[in-house]
Amino acid sequence: MVCLLVSVTVLHLVSLAMLFIATLEKSWWVWTETEITDLWHNCFYMNSTQTWVCAAATESDWLQSVQALMILSVVFSSVSLLVFLGQLIFLSRGRLFYFTGLCQAFAGFTDFAACLIFTFHRKEILSNSRDPSNGRFGFCVILAWLCVPLLLISGVLYVHLRKKSKTH
Repeated sequence: MVCLLVSVTVLHLVSLAMLFIATLEKSWWVWTETEITDLWHNCFYMNSTQTWVCAAATESDWLQSVQALMILSVVFSSVSLLVFLGQLIFLSRGRLFYFTGLCQAFAGFTDFAACLIFTFHRKEILSNSRDPSNGRFGFCVILAWLCVPLLLISGVLYVHLRKKSKTH
């Protein structure tokens, strides 16, 4: 039981860290090695100063949807972790972690929706930049897609996890 509890907690922390990175890092769409776009900025690498120069991304309804869904996913997963830690202390014996699992599953569904929207509407999201056929998905999109099954699996594990003994 302790091994399962530790495993679920580690899985939750890893998926939450991956969500933070996917939401905040600068690589959702890669045009060239010196030009990238994320959910918030369009960035160029300046060789002369050896720094990234970023400007705010042009807003579109699809981009705002992806931004909102990714933020919701991080919020749901964070709330789920805090509720889980609280339930470890205050939940009575034999009870299940339904609310924690539900929050984690919602995090997975909102992440899934954000990934789907970005994948299928990238032309509309990136339309003001350049032709999307000249670029490729960055590692943040891949991280976001990898988070979907991790979040859903941990949500299911939380629902089936039962508090066996009191923690001190």
